[in-house]
Amino acid sequence: MPTEKLNLVPFVSVDRMMKLVHRIGVEPMLRDLAAAIEADFLRWAQFDKTPRIASHSDVGVIELMPTSDGRTYGFKYVNGHPSNMKRGLQTVTAFGLLADVETGYPVLLSEMTILTALRTAATSAMAAKWLAPAGSTTMALIGNGAQAEFQALAFKAVCGITHIRLYDIDPAATAKCARNLAGTGLTVTPCRTAEDAILGAQIITTVTADKTNATILTDNMIGSGVHINGVGGDCPGKTELHPDILHRSAIFVEYPPQTRVEGEIQQLDPDHAVTELWEVIAGRAKGRSDAAQVTLFDSVGFAIEDFSALTYLRSKLAETGLYEDLDMIADPDDPRDLFGMLLRAA
Repeated sequence: MPTEKLNLVPFVSVDRMMKLVHRIGVEPMLRDLAAAIEADFLRWAQFDKTPRIASHSDVGVIELMPTSDGRTYGFKYVNGHPSNMKRGLQTVTAFGLLADVETGYPVLLSEMTILTALRTAATSAMAAKWLAPAGSTTMALIGNGAQAEFQALAFKAVCGITHIRLYDIDPAATAKCARNLAGTGLTVTPCRTAEDAILGAQIITTVTADKTNATILTDNMIGSGVHINGVGGDCPGKTELHPDILHRSAIFVEYPPQTRVEGEIQQLDPDHAVTELWEVIAGRAKGRSDAAQVTLFDSVGFAIEDFSALTYLRSKLAETGLYEDLDMIADPDDPRDLFGMLLRAA
């Protein structure tokens, strides 16, 4: 714990998060996060698991994502408002908290807008390590908004991807992404259509933002042997893939009770067979079974991944010092005399 006073809670601001990422390095941090998430997936049974608690509106969603491993409790607050872009605002913002189960006291508060982008990309790449064709070198990245660069660098760092083919309906987004990836060692090819982007790609990542049942990929676009990383479909009524793709794919998910409501598989019958990713990592289920198989990681994001990211972040605070203490917890000399503490403050 970075502080000895229980009433002082370490807080990682946006500024300190950015400094911490640069201190560690983007790609090393993505590798670290992928390893941390994989380690927690291996102890999946130890966690409380529940679908995120969502409050939907006509313009977006606000969600809480809680979990606990019996020693530490964590949650993330996150929103998803695609129309925010028109007002110059982020589509997704987030913050998260860890608490000690024994005392109930919080032990970390952090921004998670940046950290969520990092953990989402790390989870994608971690899944692809188990599911993508061996020796994959090229990824099509369809949707070039706020998540895109993180996804590209995670696949480079974890899976060894060397070529990225970009497409977005907004050419300015593609230009932004190509500009930001310059100098990273990736060969980046902007494309004019989604069909062009997937040419020669062994991995296809979709990460679009519109809250609609969209068809970013149609069945005739998907050849044999590819891995699809479906990231953008993450709430009811928001999908990216044509149902025919799902019917001929081996589908892997984080937590079925959540994914069946929010993921691509909301388009399928409730009893359609899917495999939980943790079972593949633990050796309890097969991942890719042959070179011609189409695999799909139907990623919606799950609380255990945020828990992994927050606990990893907490482990880095002492060595980096990139946090500040917040006086968040009332701490009277006599725990029964909270009102007396208030009186003495006058």
